Amino acid sequence: MASDLLGESLALQLTSRQSDWQVLLRPDELKGHPQIVIWSIDKVASLSALQREVMQLQERWKPAPLLLLLPVTISASRDQLLTLTAEGLLQNSDCSQLQLAIDTLLQGGRTVQLQTAASPSEPPPLGLAQSLLLSGLQQISNDLQVIEAMLNPPPQSWLLCLLLEGRCRELRSARSLLLWLWGPLQVGLEDAVPLRQTESSPSIGESTAITLRQRNAVAVWNSIRERLDGSVQSGLSNATGRLLAIEGLQPDRRRELLLALLQQLDQVLGRLRHEDPAPASWSSLQPELRRQALSSMAGHYVQIPRDGALQPVASTLLASADLEGDDDELPDPAAMLMPLLADQPVLVKGQLLPADDPRALLQLETLVSNWLVRTAELIGAELLEACGEWPELRQYLLGDRLLATRELDRLRNQLNNQLRWSEWIERPIQLYESQRTLFQLRGGRIEPLQLMEPRDQELNSLGWWQRQVALLLETRDALAPQVQSLLRRLGDLAVVLLTQVLGRAIGLVGRGIAQGMGRSLGRG
Repeated sequence: MASDLLGESLALQLTSRQSDWQVLLRPDELKGHPQIVIWSIDKVASLSALQREVMQLQERWKPAPLLLLLPVTISASRDQLLTLTAEGLLQNSDCSQLQLAIDTLLQGGRTVQLQTAASPSEPPPLGLAQSLLLSGLQQISNDLQVIEAMLNPPPQSWLLCLLLEGRCRELRSARSLLLWLWGPLQVGLEDAVPLRQTESSPSIGESTAITLRQRNAVAVWNSIRERLDGSVQSGLSNATGRLLAIEGLQPDRRRELLLALLQQLDQVLGRLRHEDPAPASWSSLQPELRRQALSSMAGHYVQIPRDGALQPVASTLLASADLEGDDDELPDPAAMLMPLLADQPVLVKGQLLPADDPRALLQLETLVSNWLVRTAELIGAELLEACGEWPELRQYLLGDRLLATRELDRLRNQLNNQLRWSEWIERPIQLYESQRTLFQLRGGRIEPLQLMEPRDQELNSLGWWQRQVALLLETRDALAPQVQSLLRRLGDLAVVLLTQVLGRAIGLVGRGIAQGMGRSLGRG
């Protein structure tokens, strides 16, 4: 289903590539039921009308899959396009991609190739501290750029060069002070991205590619693992706005750790498919999964000197590392496991969707990537502690910046402070506000994602100090209307005093002065 010229061109290209295919351009040419229906759309005027047309075509040509060829420019976000119930969505694709999509759909799978361009949303309002922080950092960055330009090449006057270098040190110290007072512990603030809600639209120019060979739980997991493998292999940067322990590892070791965790997760899922898929079994397998991933990353046969003797890295790390702990910010594992094991539906924005639906698959991918990053963080923290006691291990695991004992201790102290602040302050606030922060792999970066879900049971199990933080929030919410009303009344009273009392008094004084000056002039 396309315009005459485009339809004839596509039919000619497809039949030249696959001689056993028969491509028809009109329904009256059919001698039976089609195996697939392809609809090339020139322009999308209304997304709801397009959805109704898609449902009518699916009802008419059922059970043949429907493949939509979308235009390059379309005024709809990725989430809106994914609501279309067609089995295939292609945007700005060539003939080879079209052929692969047809093969996938004929085998009973699904495919999505989108290149959406969402309109930029307005940034959320900033508080006083955030505004001061951002404006101060921006001013410092501008001054540093000017001074660095003046120092390249260095001026001939040694006194001017000395003054400029001193000014650079002052600006860098001021930036560090601002980050220490109001900013996160992460020094690289330029890569940080703001928290996004689950219903937010994708960023401008984002590409979405999903291919399912079959429409079952195993195919969904294979697609998720393939996408995450590609993200990890291409390298990841920290855009969470907070310090991560895995940042201290060498890029190769960080990549090996994440890939080993994905491989172990694949083995655990295969084991749970033949055994009990309950969350209790999943929790009991976590320590062994972490140990296997740590051994794979460290190398089974690698030995490094320690106290004058060679020591096996993997076995020594396993003997000293504590991998039994849990991350309280991990969501209920059933939401991730049951769709991947028992092919159960996924709840996405109030709708129960099958696991092979692109929206459900992206949500499952977010849950898996969150588990991946947080589990890697638990292992990374143990590796940093082991490197503090085993100096020779730093050259094998850590980056060049952390070879110095001072830098390594500073990083560990910052991580410990961040953990305490998160447990005592941030976590009670998030529990009271029914929020959970997830980490997702997106565009070569680890980015935060804000999830809204009830967390009353966790809120009731908090300790005394954490309960006081939640109580302060409740008190602030209860007193805020009264305080605002009081301030409004005080403002009205100040206006009355300034205009009616003080203004009239100033007017009388001015009139008296004018009359006195008039009498003096008359006498003169």
